Amino acid sequence: MTSIRILDVTDQAGFGRIPPCADPGFDHRTCDFWEDDRRGSKASRLAWLEPTPPPPPEPDRSPNPFAPTSGPAFNPFDPRGASGSAGAGTARSFNPFGDDDDDAATDNPFAPRRERGPAVAADAPRKLQLLARGLSIFGSYAKVLEADGEPAAWCQFGPLSAYPRAQRVRELYPKLPSSPLPAVITCIATTKAARRHRYAKQLVLAVVDDLAGRGFSAVEAYPELQTAPDATSAANPAFWSTCGFDLAVDDERFPVVRREL
Repeated sequence: MTSIRILDVTDQAGFGRIPPCADPGFDHRTCDFWEDDRRGSKASRLAWLEPTPPPPPEPDRSPNPFAPTSGPAFNPFDPRGASGSAGAGTARSFNPFGDDDDDAATDNPFAPRRERGPAVAADAPRKLQLLARGLSIFGSYAKVLEADGEPAAWCQFGPLSAYPRAQRVRELYPKLPSSPLPAVITCIATTKAARRHRYAKQLVLAVVDDLAGRGFSAVEAYPELQTAPDATSAANPAFWSTCGFDLAVDDERFPVVRREL
């Protein structure tokens, strides 16, 4: 009996479990085809897997003739005074908008607290950064299916707003419902070794259940009919039909499949 595990790609460990593409010329880990509707590519770009540190701050190339020569400038609204630190003997600056008995701000237990949501490291691989854009609001954008501990299938999905190329395809067909907007599945793939085991279907159905739980009322996908099977990222309409999707737009180049949730 094969052991199946489906995991969300939300961190470096999950990113490392993404299976290889059936065609080695492509790479799920460096694909930005759906995220960039003009320059996006499915190509394997090994440089993208290296850490990408943020650019250094821009140096100050020109002196400021109006800057003080020493010490911070006096700020009448800074309670720390001219010295810049609130220590003993520091004069309290005058606040023309405050009362004489104003004290430091007190904690308000009724004020909403904004907690920092989950995120990936600033130097994470570019694709992982793309997958993590909605972590704090939407949740994961991708899942991996493992069979007996080995990555076998991959699926990328999310809100329509996260994938400009999907938006452009949708713009071709004004008859598609515009409200509420659907979630989209942009990529579904299995490794060559995992074919004929129906792992792709199993993974899609798990994603569909997940999206329904997140409140979506429909999900769409955009197959590519004029692309080789190993080069397409969205399978074909016949596959989606087995997953409960209907053919919403029958087009010889850019069909649209849709499933109501």
